[in-house]
Amino acid sequence: MTARARAAVVLTAALLLAGCAGTDPDDEASSPAGSSAGTTAQPTDAAPRSASGRQLTVDVTGGQASGDTGRVPVDLGEQVMLTVTSDTADAFHLHGYDLEAELVPGEPATLTFPADIPGVFEGELHEAGTVLLSLQVG
Repeated sequence: MTARARAAVVLTAALLLAGCAGTDPDDEASSPAGSSAGTTAQPTDAAPRSASGRQLTVDVTGGQASGDTGRVPVDLGEQVMLTVTSDTADAFHLHGYDLEAELVPGEPATLTFPADIPGVFEGELHEAGTVLLSLQVG
């Protein structure tokens, strides 16, 4: 095996092992902008805030995500209610918080949690590997 081929294998292995989001708020690599997930990677602060915290909603249809996608900032300590609805069965996983919700087609699944870990955390569909959002806590 040539040195170039070995380097390609090592680089590929490193990229595969780095699948989870980091905790650096400035880490652009954990943003959907660097993925082929088909989501919008523009920061948004349009998610409604209420006395009970931040309500985030993501809908997935035909593999495309809409709603609170991209990098979504929330305040440290803020209560978050994240609802995901998909047209296919899958599992939604919020990395870093290790929260997961089973998705049944057409039925909303909600995760409610305090945003008490600072950093940037990807929320993805496990089976599809689609990144839906990056939660920026800080």
